Amino acid sequence: MRIAIVHEWFTVWAGSENVVEQIVACFPEADLFALIDFMPDSDRARLRGKTVTTSFIQSLPFARKHYRGFLPLMPLAVARLDVSGYDLVISSSHAVAKGVRTGPGQIHVSYVHSPMRYAWDLRDLYLQEAGLDRGIQGILAKWMLHRMRIWDARTAKGVDHFIANSKFVAARICKAYGREATVIYPPVDVESFARHDDKESYYLTASRFVSYKKIDVVVEAFAGMPDRRLLVIGDGPESAKIHAKAGPNVTFLGHRAHGDLVHHLQRARAFVFAAEEDFGILPVEAQACGTPVIAFGRGGVTESVQDKNADGATGVFFAEQTPAAIRAAVLEFESKAGGFSPAACRRNAERFSAARFRDEFRGFIRDAVARRAATRTARSRCEAQ
Repeated sequence: MRIAIVHEWFTVWAGSENVVEQIVACFPEADLFALIDFMPDSDRARLRGKTVTTSFIQSLPFARKHYRGFLPLMPLAVARLDVSGYDLVISSSHAVAKGVRTGPGQIHVSYVHSPMRYAWDLRDLYLQEAGLDRGIQGILAKWMLHRMRIWDARTAKGVDHFIANSKFVAARICKAYGREATVIYPPVDVESFARHDDKESYYLTASRFVSYKKIDVVVEAFAGMPDRRLLVIGDGPESAKIHAKAGPNVTFLGHRAHGDLVHHLQRARAFVFAAEEDFGILPVEAQACGTPVIAFGRGGVTESVQDKNADGATGVFFAEQTPAAIRAAVLEFESKAGGFSPAACRRNAERFSAARFRDEFRGFIRDAVARRAATRTARSRCEAQ
């Protein structure tokens, strides 16, 4: 079979690129397509050095740094990617990739990291952060996102099979598109996060400093617990706001290389995670290091962390994204600290390995192709009669 893999954009390496890397490992003969490709050469090897076929947005002025500003053009751009010569099209989608056009003789499988958040459930937050929540610009932005939402729902009909990266996302796919999705959890490189049993007294959080990650809430929570130490890894546009809420017991380490992140994850008393994520890679990486998690109890993290009441518990959930709720969860965690073993955390993390992802993904594609072949055979027999 000729196989095409369609991704939104290659700019920096993140969670969705890890998925593409493993899909390419499953199908090394596949060709890659994306709206733009500005991936650094240092990451190119992870895509096996493949050349990426891009859209017209690649050549537009300022596309390298401001590609998100071309969102209104992206439906047209992805529709113009020519994948007509392929038997199987696999889209890796968190925005528009699933809108690639395929014909009736092709199989389109879409791995959805999330339905387009700025057109659906986080629309108002994105508009507020961009300063587009009021005035004439706000009206135009809301109209544009309304049109994007209609387009997003309509193009779901062109997908033969949906795969979701969590049950949480599968429920959102059902609500947005009225379609069922099979859950295949994303790959986590657990092998690069070795278990470490000797813990220190500090707590750790890490993320890009953007509003929905709620790092400011974590920092404020620990500012109210001056006898407990918090280390914070990351940076981003909300840096000044977050620093302003810190007490002397909060230490900011800035952006850190992978090795430093692993070092701190291995030795933390617990990893604190306050975001509502579609899946959430960092909590799994923390558990791979043998470190339990204190997390907001919504989103994909509820599927990757074993609750305190479960056998082999690996963490504690809190019900609200507030400093008070986090402080209460820390106290609860400390009262049960002996119930969270590094070995149990590691075992739980290994459920999300890259090898497991490849096995499940190849199996899903094999079944999808077999079902299509069986359908064609049955149709041919019917027509022959």
